[in-house]
Amino acid sequence: MGLFDKLFKKEEEVSLQPLDAADDAIVAIADGELIDVSTVSDPVFAEQMMGKSTAFKYNKKTVLCSPANGTLSVLFPTGHAYGITTNEGVELLVHCGVDTVNANGDGFKLLGKKQGDSVKAGEPIVEVDVEKLAKTYDMSTMLIITNDNGKSLDFIDPQKVSRGQSVIK
Repeated sequence: MGLFDKLFKKEEEVSLQPLDAADDAIVAIADGELIDVSTVSDPVFAEQMMGKSTAFKYNKKTVLCSPANGTLSVLFPTGHAYGITTNEGVELLVHCGVDTVNANGDGFKLLGKKQGDSVKAGEPIVEVDVEKLAKTYDMSTMLIITNDNGKSLDFIDPQKVSRGQSVIK
């Protein structure tokens, strides 16, 4: 590894440190654009059949992070989806792309976290080669509240978002 590689890698690691977020926070998992989930090509996501949802668009290689403090309760070995159970009992699912399970992990790189690990909001989970995968798949990335644990949670309106920005009204 050359000097520039070390410098660049160090800079990347510093920029992706976990956030100091409250346990009730649900945040953007990467810099991108929050979009209307009804525009996603898969009706299961577009019609919010799995729970209240929003979606994001990313245009380049992107590191997807935990949307909340909690436990990494589900981590698909293919990297296309993961679930977080927050410290307040809310269950969240991040699903990167439509039908990307069929990529069998190609274009996804797990970043060292294991199912059952504790995570903090903003902590990196998976790196996604969006440009590569977008040649075959709709790369909308969904954030789904699969169990609100009795809390009233609503997503913000479509807009550009930054990693760590609240996505709850």
